[in-house]
Amino acid sequence: MEWILWLIAAVALTVGEVLTVSFFLFPFAIGAFAAAAVAGVGAGTPAAVAAFAVLSLVSFGVVRPIARRHLRTPPQIRTGTAALIGRPAMVLERIANDEDVGCVRIGGEVWTARSYDDEEVIEAGRKVQVVEIRGATALVSE
Repeated sequence: MEWILWLIAAVALTVGEVLTVSFFLFPFAIGAFAAAAVAGVGAGTPAAVAAFAVLSLVSFGVVRPIARRHLRTPPQIRTGTAALIGRPAMVLERIANDEDVGCVRIGGEVWTARSYDDEEVIEAGRKVQVVEIRGATALVSE
């Protein structure tokens, strides 16, 4: 009967982990599943508690650092216009926001461009960096 209590605790901890996605409850859930298995074979309460403690600690040492690393990892591949942010560009036509003129070459593509700073005028031939994409217009800065 003790194994059922450990199993209920393990399921509750697992559900809690799924709802919070913090990778804090999962190591305890692993320990509770182990304690349920130990209690299920009739090893007794001290052995179940020891299994819970040992596997929870081991899980914290192994699973949590891996999980936290995956949570912090930025996407490796940016696609679409997000991939253009931070890229260098060459000004092909003078950029002047108040005159609504300007274009740049980003990679092999020509884009309508505006200066990120409304007052800044950027002459043709200058190298700039893409700060933002708004629709089909690149906002750039020197």
